[in-house]
Amino acid sequence: MIYVDADACPVKPEVLKVAERHSLEVTFVANSGLRPSRDPMVKNVIVSGAFDAADDWIAERAGSGDVVVTADVPLAVRCVAAGAMVTGPTGRQFDETNIGMASAMRDLGQHLRETGESKGYNAPFAPRDRSAFLSTFDRLCRRAKAIGAQQSAERG
Repeated sequence: MIYVDADACPVKPEVLKVAERHSLEVTFVANSGLRPSRDPMVKNVIVSGAFDAADDWIAERAGSGDVVVTADVPLAVRCVAAGAMVTGPTGRQFDETNIGMASAMRDLGQHLRETGESKGYNAPFAPRDRSAFLSTFDRLCRRAKAIGAQQSAERG
């Protein structure tokens, strides 16, 4: 399963393209409207407008063999802890080796913004980000399929 933190996600078309190629189900989770899909492999979930409602929905379901797409580091922390494979829309993969540093850097950046030490502007999404995402996401989808096949074989 692929879970996408869909509010303001710039790579939704890329997710659909790669997921279709690998025959993987996609669930887009958002606080507001999503464009409906006729594809039975695509599900849209609209959660309440409560703070972190989409993150909570994804974190409660993502686990081993799942792929999560999010730019939200706290959500990535929760999903990595649950065994999911996580990538940001720029192709940055979050895993056990780097999630602690990513979380610490996010907290530091937030502190610097709150104290006025940093303006906190994010770099604009660039074509190279889209390319890096496609590469990382395709690799994670292949790994998810392999894990799924292994889990099926173990069940009998």
